[in-house]
Amino acid sequence: MKQEMMEIVQQKQLAPKIFEMTLKGDLVKEMQQPGQFLHILVPRADLLLRRPISLNHIDHETNTCRIIYRVEGDGTSVFSTLSAGDYLDVMGPLGNGFDLSDLHTGDEVFIIGGGIGVPPLYELSKQLVKKGIKPTHFLGFATHEVVYYEKEFNRLGETRIATDDGTYGMHGNVGNLLLGTKTKPTAVFACGSNGLLKTVEQLFSSHQNVQLSLESRMACGIGACYACVCHTPEDETGTKSVKVCDEGPIFKIGEVII
Repeated sequence: MKQEMMEIVQQKQLAPKIFEMTLKGDLVKEMQQPGQFLHILVPRADLLLRRPISLNHIDHETNTCRIIYRVEGDGTSVFSTLSAGDYLDVMGPLGNGFDLSDLHTGDEVFIIGGGIGVPPLYELSKQLVKKGIKPTHFLGFATHEVVYYEKEFNRLGETRIATDDGTYGMHGNVGNLLLGTKTKPTAVFACGSNGLLKTVEQLFSSHQNVQLSLESRMACGIGACYACVCHTPEDETGTKSVKVCDEGPIFKIGEVII
């Protein structure tokens, strides 16, 4: 983990309240694993806590990376007002990232995401394709107007979309998409709400390689403050926990209680 003032080289809006920001700096050299995140200081004096945002795209040739975020509060609202030439105080990369070591050329995998859990799955899919692995993407959104990155995922592999209100793709959630497939994947990767992750747990409970990326509110981002803990299945006393920022955000199925 390192810290740097990174330059914003581009920012654009992808959908209502969804923004894509491209950052440039030497910190990109440290970014290797898909699923890791950055901890970004909001450039406003009264907002002291950094915001954790996952890495969407890493480009070592241009020394740039991309993040995608949804405007939900004061911090992300400030981010959305920034433009090319502005700088952000960035720490990272943080977290453990997805583990691709057990996968081989020709393997088929499922990549499952919902809403703002979709962004880190793009870098994951890119790295899998580079290894000769075939991904199928199952992506869920609330409605048609907030669907983003469909073309980008389609370039990497088959992409299936579901919307809660049925305005695009299949009517329903990602679980409905998964019920319609007969393929048995070598591995399953998922990122999204707890509801989505619980669905993945239920559908792939006996699978040997299921990796879940947890979303959690964070404060320090380095495991010191214990603001982002979750409990483990063997925690009978309610005192044993793991830190999403440090020991996660990626956990294998069964390692934590969602």
